[in-house]
Amino acid sequence: MSMPSLWLAALPALLAAAVLTWIVSVAKRNVTIVDTLWPLLFVIATAVYVGVQPAPSSRAWLVLALVTLWGLRLAIYLAWRNSGHEEDRRYQAIRRRNEPNFALKSLWLIFGFQAALAWVISLPLAGAAAGAAPLGLFDVLGVILFAVGLLFEAVGDLQLARFKSDPANAGRVMDRGLWRWTRHPNYFGDFCVWWGFYLLALGAGAWWSIAGPLIMSFLLLRFSGVRLLERDIGERRPAYAEYVRRTNAFFPGRRK
Repeated sequence: MSMPSLWLAALPALLAAAVLTWIVSVAKRNVTIVDTLWPLLFVIATAVYVGVQPAPSSRAWLVLALVTLWGLRLAIYLAWRNSGHEEDRRYQAIRRRNEPNFALKSLWLIFGFQAALAWVISLPLAGAAAGAAPLGLFDVLGVILFAVGLLFEAVGDLQLARFKSDPANAGRVMDRGLWRWTRHPNYFGDFCVWWGFYLLALGAGAWWSIAGPLIMSFLLLRFSGVRLLERDIGERRPAYAEYVRRTNAFFPGRRK
């Protein structure tokens, strides 16, 4: 199967997953569920990339295992974190801007958009899964970078969850553990994970799939990640301004 055909094969599955999740969101009147869908879209895409090939390579199975590990962990964490809470304020703002008939509009504004975006970002996963070259140095480096990223994500999420679970920390700013070295260890971890996937794609010769990690980096730094999260957090938590002054925004480093 040609590379374009392999990549296109995942799009119907991603759109179907988006529609099914949209139906659930309409019933719940809460689109926050799309956050849980997001990492699962990459698991679905990679499963298609591997499954449609008659004889997947060792790299294809490796990529599927890594994406599944990353995607399931993040999806389970997000589902747990959002359980029992009202719709996230980000989506409440989008809902207000798009009434009336937001329930219908969210099909393409939220769910369709994320499915299409995940499909484009999954390019290195398709490239890595399709490559027939033997495993080599790029693959080793990719797995190492992936492991660093997964560690930052998982440990950062765990540390933040424990911090929030203590009533004594209400209104305080988390500045312990990994959060002492970067204000967003989970986003930094995601950054490493996706550049790790790109190194695996490089090992397969898919250098052209660099659009995937570049778009993900833009999302984390300038769109839905750091910039969106910190846009009004200083107003809600005055102590955050001091945290910003002392702590790197993204890449870990010594405190100022």
